[in-house]
Amino acid sequence: MDEFEAIRPFRDHEAPQVMHRLLHEHDLAAVITRFRFPQAPRWVGLPLTLLVKQFLKHEFRKIHDVDTFQQLVWRYVARTVTKTTSGLSVDGMEKLDKNQSYLFISNHRDIVLDPALLDFALVNHGFDTVEIAIGDNLLGDPMVSDLMRLNKSFIVRRSVEGLKAKLATLTQLSRYIESTLIHGQSVWIAQREGRAKDGMDRTDPAVVKMLSIYGKKRGLDFGASIRHLNIVPVAISYEYDPCDALKAAELEARADVGAHYVKADNEDIVSIVKGIASPKGRVHISVGSPLQGDYANADAVAAAIDAQIVANYKLFPSNLIAFEQLLKPTSRFGATLQEDARARLQQLATQSREAWDRMDATEMRRKALEFKARIAESPEKLQRYILEMYANPLMNKVELLQQN
Repeated sequence: MDEFEAIRPFRDHEAPQVMHRLLHEHDLAAVITRFRFPQAPRWVGLPLTLLVKQFLKHEFRKIHDVDTFQQLVWRYVARTVTKTTSGLSVDGMEKLDKNQSYLFISNHRDIVLDPALLDFALVNHGFDTVEIAIGDNLLGDPMVSDLMRLNKSFIVRRSVEGLKAKLATLTQLSRYIESTLIHGQSVWIAQREGRAKDGMDRTDPAVVKMLSIYGKKRGLDFGASIRHLNIVPVAISYEYDPCDALKAAELEARADVGAHYVKADNEDIVSIVKGIASPKGRVHISVGSPLQGDYANADAVAAAIDAQIVANYKLFPSNLIAFEQLLKPTSRFGATLQEDARARLQQLATQSREAWDRMDATEMRRKALEFKARIAESPEKLQRYILEMYANPLMNKVELLQQN
């Protein structure tokens, strides 16, 4: 039996059976109908579902392996980019070799779109798609599990309990990732568990430790085991986070002293749908340089990944506007600033504004009004959290400059 049977993506020969389940057992047609036609009267629900099912039957007849399924996915990703963004830009692809496999580690803002948009960019530049690491918390719904595993996703088992079982699980995951890379298949993994809901993009050293386990078991020292993985940091920047209000609500709930946040049923699914369907403004993907240093420990690797992600993160007017809003003396944040700190931050804001000197003043005012209207849609108690999640990428760059 395949030693990775429980966590690997589906293979080509399994695709027809998975497509049959999606059509006949999971009732994918009903889910799509509710998603595409949320305002439709109940009496048209069944006829619409039957029409969608006929459409899916037609589409699924063309799918006989993972590649043809992904071709279908790319059509919908392309439609998402066209309909919900003001443009997707990419830089850094020239740093990659099409004959190499890479371990892409990126900041994490959206459950599905982060790896999907990277895949979209890779395919458009002549590269193969990546295998995607997803947490088992997303796979409670068998339909979601089938869709993701058919789209080259492998499972990170987070729900394992007991030290011995956890070590075995992490070792298996480390071995799987290295084996996948050795066979010429690139991999994507987030820099930490869960999305960065506050805009603070920081790599968890525990992720790096997991990645190094199998190399060390094979006798490589830590630095060699990391170089062997060919890690490439990736910065993904959204002008507008489609789930900003949802994230703010969670941050506000967690802020209560002693509060234990429990996710609602299907909360992750709601975030996935909102992330795909809602406006995002401009989106930018910046591919960094492969890590080839002689790193002493996981903290050093995490710092090197963070340095590239923070430096390459593309700031949009929304980041600067949020930052300036927080600086106002009338804001709760601004009122607590010491005068010298306020002066330093104002200087930074002025320098950052220079990045948009070429933007028409009318356009900048439009962006400011657009962003303020977006913030105003959320309850006042959440607005501070939303402003901070947009301002923090700018603050991250400040901290990076101070360190260097």
